[in-house]
Amino acid sequence: MSGRSCEAAGCCGPAAAVDHGRSRRAIALTAAGLIAWGAIYAGLKPFADRATAALPLEPGGHAAEAVAFFLYDAPKVLMLLCLVIFAMGVVRSFFSPERTRALLAGRGEGFGNVAAAGLGVLTPFCSCSAVPLFVGFVSAGVPLGVTFSFLIAAPMVNEVALGLLFALLGWKVAATYLAFGLSVAIAGGFVIGALNLEGWLEEWVRAVRAGAVDVPVASQSAADRIAAGVAAVKDILGRIWAWILAGIAVGALIHGWAPAEVLAAIMGREAWWSVPAAVVVGIPIYSNAAGIVPVVEALIAKGAALGTVLAFMMSVTALSAPELLILRKVMTVRLLAVFVGVVGVGILCVGYLFNLLFA
Repeated sequence: MSGRSCEAAGCCGPAAAVDHGRSRRAIALTAAGLIAWGAIYAGLKPFADRATAALPLEPGGHAAEAVAFFLYDAPKVLMLLCLVIFAMGVVRSFFSPERTRALLAGRGEGFGNVAAAGLGVLTPFCSCSAVPLFVGFVSAGVPLGVTFSFLIAAPMVNEVALGLLFALLGWKVAATYLAFGLSVAIAGGFVIGALNLEGWLEEWVRAVRAGAVDVPVASQSAADRIAAGVAAVKDILGRIWAWILAGIAVGALIHGWAPAEVLAAIMGREAWWSVPAAVVVGIPIYSNAAGIVPVVEALIAKGAALGTVLAFMMSVTALSAPELLILRKVMTVRLLAVFVGVVGVGILCVGYLFNLLFA
């Protein structure tokens, strides 16, 4: 390409040179930040031990164990969250709600359920965005079952939960959780779609006409995408940090004071009723996946069965009462009951299978 044609295309003009310079600086700062992140993360355990030892607490006592857990896990989880959210913020700069809707619109059952569940892992979703996303998908012509696959996967199998599970419990647990969570989302959406329950949507949702979906052109520079990652950290961490610390505090109390034999008896593999009980207990709780993972870590350390604890986590994230209340705005009670029933059965299956596989 000649210099004149290159300039006409906008790839080597002054604006492009400025963008290249910004991108180089952003990449250099990101690399330096990652190095600093690694150095600080490596020193968290010694810091927690020294800080706990400096407090007037009995070494090895319940209070000392709880404080040490909190002082180590609080910065560890927050730092891991920053890293995971930043990385996914960069990935999400390639996706927009409009692009996601366009990818799912017109997809039939089967492939559409798989695609929707996969996109749910990467696409931002929370209870507060349930209504506009649901209506947007329906108006774009996305089948109801495909939409439900997305709605199930997004809060339950999100990248924050997977990142924390990988860091805290290992890749086998994270990979198995991903596989089973996606299976619940795909199967649940497929079953709901096969029942042809579009008539059970609220009337105002059914009245929304399908419209054209505009997909913006991806023309962001590396600096723009890194800035999107930083903005995601500020936005998401700013909204959930209190829940994270609350979850870690609960985990610290469990770690320091909860008797291991009692938890093992209540949430152990031998108690067949522990999985459905964990699901029922988890539904009224309002938390995000990141806030509940420290509780999961503490329960497992005390002898609770992995499948039972993860069933509890899934019910908190996928069937929380606040989310159901918001979804009630777009669904009839019958459709909401079907949604809870299908997802609940899937979570029960996952809990029992986890307990068998990780016995």
